[in-house]
Amino acid sequence: MNAPLRRIVWALLAGFVALILATTWIQVVAGPGYRDDPRNPRLSAWRVGRERGAIVTDDAVASRSDPSPVDPQTFTRVYPTTHRYAHTVGWVSVLFGSRGLERTRERDLVSHRDSTISGVLNAVLGGDPRPRGLLLTFNDELQQAAVDALDGSRGSIIALDPRTGAVLASVSTPGFDPNSLVGADAGPAGKALEENPDLPLLHRTIATTYPPGSTFKVVTTAAALETGIAGPSTAFPDPEALELPGTSATIHNYDDGVCADGRSVTLAEAFIRSCNTTFAALGMKVGADALTATAEAFGFNQEIPYDLPVLASSMPEADDYVDDPAATAQNALGQRDVRATPIQMALVAAAVANDGNIMIPYVVDAVFTHDGNIESTIEPTLWRRAISPAAAAVLSDLMEQAVLSGTGHNAAVPGVRVAGKTGTAEVTGSAPHVWFIGFAPVDPEPGERQIALAIVLEDGGPAGETASGGSVAAPVAATLFETYLK
Repeated sequence: MNAPLRRIVWALLAGFVALILATTWIQVVAGPGYRDDPRNPRLSAWRVGRERGAIVTDDAVASRSDPSPVDPQTFTRVYPTTHRYAHTVGWVSVLFGSRGLERTRERDLVSHRDSTISGVLNAVLGGDPRPRGLLLTFNDELQQAAVDALDGSRGSIIALDPRTGAVLASVSTPGFDPNSLVGADAGPAGKALEENPDLPLLHRTIATTYPPGSTFKVVTTAAALETGIAGPSTAFPDPEALELPGTSATIHNYDDGVCADGRSVTLAEAFIRSCNTTFAALGMKVGADALTATAEAFGFNQEIPYDLPVLASSMPEADDYVDDPAATAQNALGQRDVRATPIQMALVAAAVANDGNIMIPYVVDAVFTHDGNIESTIEPTLWRRAISPAAAAVLSDLMEQAVLSGTGHNAAVPGVRVAGKTGTAEVTGSAPHVWFIGFAPVDPEPGERQIALAIVLEDGGPAGETASGGSVAAPVAATLFETYLK
């Protein structure tokens, strides 16, 4: 074969290889994206034409499929609980695609009664073509109490079992009715939700971060305990204001006064009273390396495994502020560059409650067949060890004292040992975001219920500029503790 002919053959072969690779890319790699694109008319027909399994809690049906009275082969997705589970369950819509569990657990929820390869194989192999349903971990009474507690405010509540990771409640407000996004005429409603300045479609529990404020002092204290730099009885100076090295800025306590007697204050007293001057000094003593390492041990800068995508909480790398004591002091207070999702701070509280261990959080407890039989269940799984059991025990005692006689006293529930930490996070140009994280009961008996939670209300909630974590978020925690435990 002469050289020109050889070149033509090689060129044709290269063309065939490129065609095969392009086809493979489109079918295998890019195909799912084209398939799931809401603009795909086949997808719209597929969603309308399939029966989907129910999504239920212990006492409520959050989502179900109703057959059309005209065509029993066509189904409409219905959300009986409207706003209550909207952000977690999500929606499935002809115009707006899918979100929440409706999207992430679609393989379980959809019917396999079709002529696709997977549907045919399922039928040939004797599989049940009917859709599966999802049983969620939520406690419906607690979920409703959380919805009621946040009514009229922008914010989030998430509560979980610290020993298993099962999510007991998850609320983001303002909410929305997913029923308004279903149907071919849902365009105006969807547009109104997208343009609403209060961002009702935003899942604040997992998809946005806030400065955690003084709730981050739990992490700062953990860093001091784990490194041996300080303990509950360690004494610190007690000034009205702490001058930050290398700057003209100062750190003040919430009331602009001293923490204790103006001479010295122990770390335990400072934790209970949430004194900024002490914790700024502690942060500089602990240092950037230990502060960031401890935050990351709790899950900051990590992808939290969950049934839904979670935005990572952020703690600056130690190299970014190791030579900046002022930044270290401010980060130790949960301000400056520290940002956390509510689920992250709930896991901080859960770690203290669970001997330093963080379990993988989850909302799907079981998958059940169309006949209601449980097909599979979730086994609680350890995610990471945040701190030692000894450090967790010290923090548990400090957090309990903060509720008994400190800033968290409004979270107290008669007859229940409650542990918690308040937070009032300064935000430029607006009222502070107010926090509470905690758990109850402390040291539960075998078989006794336990709950850990995080609460955040944007811009002070109903109290606005005068709000604090202790005055606004802590009473909400008391209501939720009492609802679940009593």
